[in-house]
Amino acid sequence: MPPPEASPARSIPSALAAVRNHNRTFADYVYVYPVISRRSRGLSLGINLNPDKVCNFDCIYCEVDRRTPPRARRLDLARLERELTDLIQSVKRGELAALSRFSEVPALAADIKDLAFSGDGEPTMIHNFAEVAGLVAGIKRREGLDQTKIVLITDAAGLDKADVKRGLEIMDANQGEIWGKLDAGTEPYYRLVNRTRIQFERILKNLLETARVRPIIIQSLFLRAHGARMPEAELLAYCERLKEIARGGGQIKEVHAYTIARPTPEPFATRLEAAELEEVASVIRRETGLAVSTFA
Repeated sequence: MPPPEASPARSIPSALAAVRNHNRTFADYVYVYPVISRRSRGLSLGINLNPDKVCNFDCIYCEVDRRTPPRARRLDLARLERELTDLIQSVKRGELAALSRFSEVPALAADIKDLAFSGDGEPTMIHNFAEVAGLVAGIKRREGLDQTKIVLITDAAGLDKADVKRGLEIMDANQGEIWGKLDAGTEPYYRLVNRTRIQFERILKNLLETARVRPIIIQSLFLRAHGARMPEAELLAYCERLKEIARGGGQIKEVHAYTIARPTPEPFATRLEAAELEEVASVIRRETGLAVSTFA
């Protein structure tokens, strides 16, 4: 049997202005923002749990501008609840789809695919992730969003925290989905791309243990660093890490292989072309048998 192909649902054109605009500043909101996400297959309402811009990774491709002061330094749950409720209701009334920003894709802007913990830092770094997950799950139920997912976009470093695990259980009961980051196959390349003090072994262990409990999506960004693509040996090592997760009882629903989409602070980090990304995806499919969707 041939390995699974990329999902056909990834057909939202990347050139659309509404797709390329992932600005986390929207209206007068501090914590929430709407985007048309190709990986979400439509409208994603982002929930920025790190307005202070604090992160435990310093990825060379990160688009967050940490040179300018943050708009907020703490998480106000009451305000987050008001903002998320207001944005959801704005979508329901058709007000979001009517904005010029979404004029290319009004139908997409009227259907909420997910509520995503994703922002200016790592969502699992906050001290009360479970409380926030419960708050968002309650809003989702109250607003009748039965088919809407709650997505955690994470670098996986905090998935072993007790509070985070409680939050994941809440997500599991409310159409939750985890997108865990894996950008490398070896410790040196991981250090090059993700620039963190956290051990690579911890990331791999967290991904495995999390995937043993529920299926996860692996999100991997491929790029050129100082003009060079990921070496072939590194890509094969990356595939081996995926196979180790599967052999250990981890459930990988899909791999999201993507590349740089917006300007980054590091000029030596540059994007792959669509054909190059498909070459990478083909190797992953061949070596692992996993489904891989590409987003160039």
